Amino acid sequence: MDVVEERCAGIDLSKADAKVCIRLPGSGKRARREVRTFSTMSDGLLELRDWLVENQITRVGMEATASYWKPLFYLLEATEGIEPWLLNAQHIKTVPGRKTDVKDCEWICRLVEYGLVRPSFVPPRDIRQLRDLTRYRTETTRDRVRDVNRLAMFLEDAGIKLSSVVSDITGRSARAMLDALVAGERDPRVLADLALGSLQGKVPLLTRALTGSFSEHHAFMVASMLRAIDEADARITRLSEEINRQLLPLRAQVELLITIPGISMTLAQILIAEVGVDMGRFATAGHLASWAGMCPGNKESAGKRLSGRTRHGDTWLKTALFLAGATAARSKGTYLGAQYRRLVPHRGAKRATVAVGHSILVAAWHILHDLVPYQDLGPDHFTNRLGKERHTRRLIAQLAALGLDVTVTPREETG
Repeated sequence: MDVVEERCAGIDLSKADAKVCIRLPGSGKRARREVRTFSTMSDGLLELRDWLVENQITRVGMEATASYWKPLFYLLEATEGIEPWLLNAQHIKTVPGRKTDVKDCEWICRLVEYGLVRPSFVPPRDIRQLRDLTRYRTETTRDRVRDVNRLAMFLEDAGIKLSSVVSDITGRSARAMLDALVAGERDPRVLADLALGSLQGKVPLLTRALTGSFSEHHAFMVASMLRAIDEADARITRLSEEINRQLLPLRAQVELLITIPGISMTLAQILIAEVGVDMGRFATAGHLASWAGMCPGNKESAGKRLSGRTRHGDTWLKTALFLAGATAARSKGTYLGAQYRRLVPHRGAKRATVAVGHSILVAAWHILHDLVPYQDLGPDHFTNRLGKERHTRRLIAQLAALGLDVTVTPREETG
């Protein structure tokens, strides 16, 4: 094989140390390789960088191991003359039975040397910081949902069936009732009278739901859970404010993305945080969909399609696109809604939702690439694509399959 990189390195990272193998031109046609071990403390990483610079290394490959790769990658990213490559672990599997850290770094170096691997997408610093914020907000939101569900289940322990009457036990009315319970009020009628708005018509039902055996122990536990929910709400608010502040320079892109059905302000922020706004990183919309894991897998042998499972991809982005797809699927008079209703009978709800999420991601690529708003193809796109005659024949065939004979007569146009 032809050598692509004459001065390259492969690094196998762990929590405590890094095994580094460098490849240098040797005498004649033989290459010279050297392996060293460095600490992953800051001083060790600086020593590693200086060694690479001293040997004029131009490209460094490293495996994406947990979060251990980040300090070294960011350090080399800021070093002139060195191009760090983050490699997918599935692309650099070693030969079975020869697994050591030293052999791993030598193998990575050899793959980089012959150009047998491609670097993973690592967004620029400002997008990485935005990604940290959106991911932490998502995790905090999930923690809040778990706390709310835990609160609802714990109220069942006291015989309080509040969640059977109200849709949100953290709403104004339900929160007032829970605060009163914690404060010592036990009269269900008094508690039910705290209902506001439309819940005032459910006072008799609320009185029954709030009748239980609520003890001091329950009061302590509920107060702790409500405090956790309040802290999560405050944290989500602070994170959202910081996200909005960092997205001010990209406000135009956010406004364009929310023109897509199913994409809210929050989901638009997540999409930008995960893929950035420079679509030059992805040659086509298909490349972006493949990277995100939102398209069918490609596995074929002996002319047979073995699997169509999607790859893991970016799980944060996939989750956001699935939620956007589920929202767009419920929309009326849109292409995405028509696509979902067309696929769901024979693909199922989950696969149809993933397909809608894929369409949203493709639209997002074009929007960010061309800086144009979303243009809906319309709910009759699939009918128009087939053509009137072909669509008519298909409907007649479906009716015939049901045992019905149909005669179609063109409608006369009225002036």
